[in-house]
Amino acid sequence: MMTPKRRVEAVLRGGKVDRVPFTMYENKLPQCSVERYLRNEGLCIVNRRYPVFKVLSPNVVYETYTYTENGTEYTRQIIKTPMGDLYSIQRPAGFTSWCVSHLFKGPDDYKKLLFMIKDQHFEPSYNDFLKAEKMSGDDIILRAGIGSTPLHQVMIHFMGIETFAVEWAERRDEIEKLCEALTENLRKIFPIVAKSPALHANFGGNETGDVMGRERFAKYVVPLYNEAGEIFKKNGKYLGAHLDGNNKVWADLVASSGLDYIEAFSPAPDTDMTIEDAFEIWKDKVLWINFPSSLHLSTLEEIEKATRRIIEASLPDKRLIIGITEDIPEDRWQKTLPVILKVINETSI
Repeated sequence: MMTPKRRVEAVLRGGKVDRVPFTMYENKLPQCSVERYLRNEGLCIVNRRYPVFKVLSPNVVYETYTYTENGTEYTRQIIKTPMGDLYSIQRPAGFTSWCVSHLFKGPDDYKKLLFMIKDQHFEPSYNDFLKAEKMSGDDIILRAGIGSTPLHQVMIHFMGIETFAVEWAERRDEIEKLCEALTENLRKIFPIVAKSPALHANFGGNETGDVMGRERFAKYVVPLYNEAGEIFKKNGKYLGAHLDGNNKVWADLVASSGLDYIEAFSPAPDTDMTIEDAFEIWKDKVLWINFPSSLHLSTLEEIEKATRRIIEASLPDKRLIIGITEDIPEDRWQKTLPVILKVINETSI
């Protein structure tokens, strides 16, 4: 019998497996008796906590402070550059955080951001990854990460959508300069990650068609998928993107891209593509899906039926990994996950 980790690796490589791999992010699964049962029955944990490169900034100082205001905790990051200071404020919220104030406050911040980006240098850092992999065993797979695509970084992390819309209309050339600098950094990161001990890595994702749009996706995102994918292929590694939203608008672009797997894809009813659509359009990609989050509120019979449908849609190519990449209501996961795993273990592929 294959181990949970080997099943995931086999699907990524296009090999044969005895059953569909079932995975879950390390921060989505509380330790308890049900967690122990799931792992004993074949669940594989996806661990993303061990980066394979260091970011060095010799001329920029990063400071982080945590404070409480009116009973609410906030984290303030200050970035000190020779061009002036930047700051952002985050409000922690369980597994994630909400941005209260973005780094970009106005046009004067372009030169600060550009200096911050160009000051960054990158070095391989494989030891922690290798140590963790050695200690993890055969029901945990470690994933490397590359980071966001440049336009997403500017749009979501630096500015926020509303500010970005204004800047895109009024100072697009300044945004282009930031994207060009971020792209140059990525070209240094790609080979470091591709040559790392990690078999696979995620690059970008969380794109929303209503915000990014097909034209920008084609111009600013897909070429970088292709560039990274070529480097990964030469090193025998696999590249994926966290495409968890509506993908119909650019499904054909993803199909012809350098991605090896589509990670966190959530089939209908959560998005505008069914599982059958995805397998038909993305013919040479592995679908490392997120089991639709809304279905966790369904009856256990409906969850069983949905799991069987997803597995059947993957035949005969078997390019499927069923994952959990989003939060599940805390009163449901102990009931729903054993049902999903039960169907997986009972279904011969």
